[in-house]
Amino acid sequence: MKKYHLKLQHLIIGVAILAFLLTIASSLWSSYRMNNQTLMDNTLETNRVYAEKLATTANNYLTETLQTLVYNSNTIAKYIDNEERLNAEADRLRMQTNTFNSISIVDTKGKVLATSPQTLEIKGKVLTSKAIKDAIREKRPMISDPYRAITNRELIYISAPIFNKNGKYLGLVGGTIYLEEANILYELLGKHFYDDGSYVYVVDRNGRIIYHEDRSRINDVVTENPIVQKIMNHDKSGVQRVTNSKGQDMLAGFSTVDTAGWGVVSQRPTEISLQPAENMVKETLYVALPLLIITLAIIIWAAIRISRPLQRLAELTESSMKKNEEKNLSAVSAWYYEVIQLKNALIHSLSFLHQQVNFFMDQSTTDPLTGLTNRRTLTAKMDELINAKTPFSIILMDIDHFKLVNDTYGHGVGDEVLQYLAYKMKTVTRATDLCCRYGGEEFIVLLPNTTAQEAFEVAEILRKNLENTSSPTGKEITISSGVAEYPETEYTAVKLIEQADQCLYQAKEQGRNRVIMANSLNPTR
Repeated sequence: MKKYHLKLQHLIIGVAILAFLLTIASSLWSSYRMNNQTLMDNTLETNRVYAEKLATTANNYLTETLQTLVYNSNTIAKYIDNEERLNAEADRLRMQTNTFNSISIVDTKGKVLATSPQTLEIKGKVLTSKAIKDAIREKRPMISDPYRAITNRELIYISAPIFNKNGKYLGLVGGTIYLEEANILYELLGKHFYDDGSYVYVVDRNGRIIYHEDRSRINDVVTENPIVQKIMNHDKSGVQRVTNSKGQDMLAGFSTVDTAGWGVVSQRPTEISLQPAENMVKETLYVALPLLIITLAIIIWAAIRISRPLQRLAELTESSMKKNEEKNLSAVSAWYYEVIQLKNALIHSLSFLHQQVNFFMDQSTTDPLTGLTNRRTLTAKMDELINAKTPFSIILMDIDHFKLVNDTYGHGVGDEVLQYLAYKMKTVTRATDLCCRYGGEEFIVLLPNTTAQEAFEVAEILRKNLENTSSPTGKEITISSGVAEYPETEYTAVKLIEQADQCLYQAKEQGRNRVIMANSLNPTR
């Protein structure tokens, strides 16, 4: 039986296809992993900031509510023995704000003197709940933990003590928030920026849910949740990847409501957050697949064409042992020439593959929102210029009051403002300059062979352009900038950025919407 040997064309085709597939696969996978991590970090931080915003809102509202009760307790003290007037005051407190589901006025023994609404039918009864007892004992404004009241409702009791003008303790006035019914928490926390499975819930200091979009979850104890454990450990804010009660992987951020000791948790499904990375890979494949198929067909055709003369030489060499093939061998092109052609074809093919790799690597060095280069590219360029001892300047800028833009117009408009600034940066810079999104609303322009004074003038042109042009918000935005020069200001990239950042900070301190240029420090090398 004749032994089979691999032919050169099979080896070439196999190696070419393997290299092709491995290169494409590794490029897509590295790009996917990098985008995954970026999306996850951004989602966690967004949820933390959102939870912090809601917690601040709730904290301010509760503080104002306690102040309202304290203020009205002075009026109630004057009419503590006037039943009709107490009822009127209770009604007024309940009706003038949508904070409370009910109001009660209680004496020093816990006896109910007046309620609103009167349909509660607890007037004259003595309240014995821990919340009432604690409030009477403490004689200070308080927000209770959730409890089941005499009316068989799960509620939170917010109260303020009543003292007469001589400082004698007369009792307390308090309002309830019914946790299992429509209440102020649903108005403060019920509307969210995302409608994709994201949701917010609130726990008290003991890990008990007091607000959830699914009202059946009210009063559930979720102390096993890692993010709730952080709240119970008195962490102010933070982020955590968790699994919710339905087994769904979530990216969560939290912040605490200091007034009540509550924790606000905002979370979004991990699958939804990472969907853009998967879409990127699919879109890349859809766009590149036809070209990849054509390229692969060309590689196979070239391998066959290139290997055929060498295969013919091998066949003639084998048969020459039996008969003279000198004439036929002479008719075949020189084998060395064919080897060169094969080498050139492979180089050409691999060159094409490297172009594909470079394309995907370029995708990973560009900020996806603004189209500017990212921090990695900036660092590499600065190191290159410093190694070559090429002087350059940088402009570090920051959008003034950008958080207010997001809070007022939403993150969608905030993204448009970032894109708008990126466009304006490109209009005032040269082709040799590097515009970079440094992080969040911070941007850097690197200007090779440019002095600090020249960079200052560029920054001023950009600043004036922005303050005289309407942004996507419909109003002008302003920026504060810091300028530093290499090697005049500092000799290292890190120190140079620190100097520019200090100037940026000074610009903020001096009222924003201005450019500050670093002075020559003549540092030691």
